[in-house]
Amino acid sequence: MQELAKNTRLNKRKIGTKYEEIAVCYLISKGYKIIERNYRNLYGEIDILAKKDSTLLFFEVKFRSDGSYGDPLEAVNHWKQKRISKAALYYYAKNGYAKNLPCRFDVIAIYGDGTINHIENAFEFQW
Repeated sequence: MQELAKNTRLNKRKIGTKYEEIAVCYLISKGYKIIERNYRNLYGEIDILAKKDSTLLFFEVKFRSDGSYGDPLEAVNHWKQKRISKAALYYYAKNGYAKNLPCRFDVIAIYGDGTINHIENAFEFQW
């Protein structure tokens, strides 16, 4: 049973990595500069960090092969937004970014048919 759970986690990670790579290619094609991927700290994980113009961007990438688990955007609920926000705040502090450097929280939803939906300003910072 433990082995099955471990394999399931590995498969989810592999799938996540594949779709994060698709998101990175999409962002680069739109002029974003990728800073970091899969950034983790004690508050959470940020899938992709990027810059465009003078804005620091924090991306959450979600994939759904079909609608049986809901829309990918629904998975970025209030709890997830809080975790991403706190991880972003820690990233700011740790890397010495000025407090007035604008930032944005975006979501990239990828669907089973290959459609990419980039939601800019998907949510505000959550305490």
